[in-house]
Amino acid sequence: MKLLSVAIPCYNSAAYMRHCIETLLPGGEELEILVVDDGSQKDNTLEIAREYEARYPAIVRAIHQENAGHGGAVNKGLENATGLYFKVVDSDDWVDTQVLLKIIALLRDFAAQQEPVDLLISNYVYDKVGVEHKKVMRYASALPANRVLTWPEVKRLPLGQYILMHSVIYRTAMLKEMGLKLPEHTFYVDNLYVYTPMQQVQRIYYLDENFYHYFIGRDDQSVQESIMIRRIDQQLRVNRLMVDTVRLQQVTDRRQRQYMFAYLSIITMVSNVLLLLMDNDEAKQKRGELWQHIQETDPWVYERLNRSVVGRLAHVRTRFGRWIVVHGYAIAQKLVGFN
Repeated sequence: MKLLSVAIPCYNSAAYMRHCIETLLPGGEELEILVVDDGSQKDNTLEIAREYEARYPAIVRAIHQENAGHGGAVNKGLENATGLYFKVVDSDDWVDTQVLLKIIALLRDFAAQQEPVDLLISNYVYDKVGVEHKKVMRYASALPANRVLTWPEVKRLPLGQYILMHSVIYRTAMLKEMGLKLPEHTFYVDNLYVYTPMQQVQRIYYLDENFYHYFIGRDDQSVQESIMIRRIDQQLRVNRLMVDTVRLQQVTDRRQRQYMFAYLSIITMVSNVLLLLMDNDEAKQKRGELWQHIQETDPWVYERLNRSVVGRLAHVRTRFGRWIVVHGYAIAQKLVGFN
């Protein structure tokens, strides 16, 4: 039985995908590596995927599809996943092999339990080019480690300590049963990938180990601020879809609802800060349309967002107020290490 399916979305990834795959291979035959070539045109991504499939047929599967974007590649990976749990690893990132072996052993234990663990969380490292001391995102302040948890045991996470795609391993059947399908040809869908299934999660396990290495440093990376501004419509689309797909008022566990609201707040804050950085009439109009959409779609969320720090930042009127928001965002970038 496959314990873990790892989907690697690849688009013109020949320059770095080998390293990603090599760090996963020691997981052995209890692991399946689904290398999804998302219609690469400029290099031999698909040939590399097929090479690994030929060398490791019990572990690696090469999957080709017409270009559908990161979300489409994740969808294809999930569609083909046979493992008990599912993980996404981007092709320019990699994992700590020793921690991978610990995770495989944990999943073996989970498979023997009568009540399934829905979500395994581990730490990730901001592996930023040129930075000597890498920022590690840990959750020990909010999540008791090395045991199964339920939401009432989860403490409030600090604002900058949010769970990203890099942190999560979801139970595959839960994702398939809820019909998770990410939008195609859209960037930043990893936020939907983390947020939407969270409403289904009942049992959590936190492994306080640095598993995932999140590479930051390519000029064309989608999280670069200038690129995010150029793709603001896609960021806003994801923000709206987060509001559309989950009714937070219906999430009955208070801690679960608090965490999900905090996550939505962060994404809404990023949207608003990027629009403030644009600082033009078009951005002002888009900001108004975003808040109108939230108000019309989910008045409960709108009221709470509007009363929060996100609402105050979004509705600054003066140039000095915008200056404060933008420079606060820049400081947060340096402290946390993102972008």
